[in-house]
Amino acid sequence: MNKHWLFALLLSSLFLLAACTNGASPEEQDESKAGLTDVTVMLDWFPNTNHTGLYVAQQKGFFEEAGINVTIQQPGEGTTADTMVASGTADFGISTQENVTLARTKDIPVVSVAAIIQHNTSSFASLAEDNITTVNDFEGKRYGGWGSESEEATLRGVMQNAGADPDNVEMITLGATDFLKAIGRDADIMWIFDGWDLVGAELAGKDIHTIPLREIDPALDYYTPVLISNESLLSEQPDLAKSFMDAVSKGYTFAIEEPEEAADILLEAAPELDAELVKKSQAYLSKEYQADASAWGIQNEDVWQRYADWMSERGLIEDSFTAVDAFSNDFLP
Repeated sequence: MNKHWLFALLLSSLFLLAACTNGASPEEQDESKAGLTDVTVMLDWFPNTNHTGLYVAQQKGFFEEAGINVTIQQPGEGTTADTMVASGTADFGISTQENVTLARTKDIPVVSVAAIIQHNTSSFASLAEDNITTVNDFEGKRYGGWGSESEEATLRGVMQNAGADPDNVEMITLGATDFLKAIGRDADIMWIFDGWDLVGAELAGKDIHTIPLREIDPALDYYTPVLISNESLLSEQPDLAKSFMDAVSKGYTFAIEEPEEAADILLEAAPELDAELVKKSQAYLSKEYQADASAWGIQNEDVWQRYADWMSERGLIEDSFTAVDAFSNDFLP
């Protein structure tokens, strides 16, 4: 926008200054939002290519066409998208299947309304020089993570399944940290999204060894991340949920078909991001968002039940879990 402002000043034209904000003054922009329903979306982390469809829907006017005014927020200190959505403070949020599974066993009313990525593209990662090549090698090492209950439960299950002792791992809560800075310094093992962290490592020339979760066990090929809402909103305002999901679906479909332009849109919304990383990550995820599904966002009951059974068999969840209550395809177009 700075270049547009300079251009406007050079021409001494207030009309052109207004044109650089789509021809509308702040008052006119506020008026244009009158009659739209306000919707809040809470991210799980800072803006990245997992979220591109949201920013595309916003920039392309898909939300406005659907009659909604969407505010995209990042979680604050001590808050998560799951808790904000469960309480109704946020209408929608970014989460994971493991978080939703655990929440449902505790009667927390969150529901997954779309799989942002069709298959699990996350991995346990370490520096190649540390020679951590199997889950058994985790023993005696430092694991750095978000500090979530579901994360630790999954890690324990993976180690137990391999015959390793999860109590022999030092669990360190790093929160939302930079993988490239933390790995090897603050932790020996971290859980990463390949489409972001691994791409970033490759660009940085860092030799990383990964253990993809979906290669450890078929049950771990679950949906992560997912888009969630709460039961009250979905039951009381189904038309709003459908309108929102229709716009989001258009956003992710655009990101699938036009990854370069989608990357530019994300960078416009979050200019602090590394442009080369965003573009390479977007190219990677454009093939993963929908993958082999019939449409973007579709979820399968078997995927939900398989992961819950895996957790239950290892004593990681004790209360009952009903897969069909944890997710819904009803709000997708």
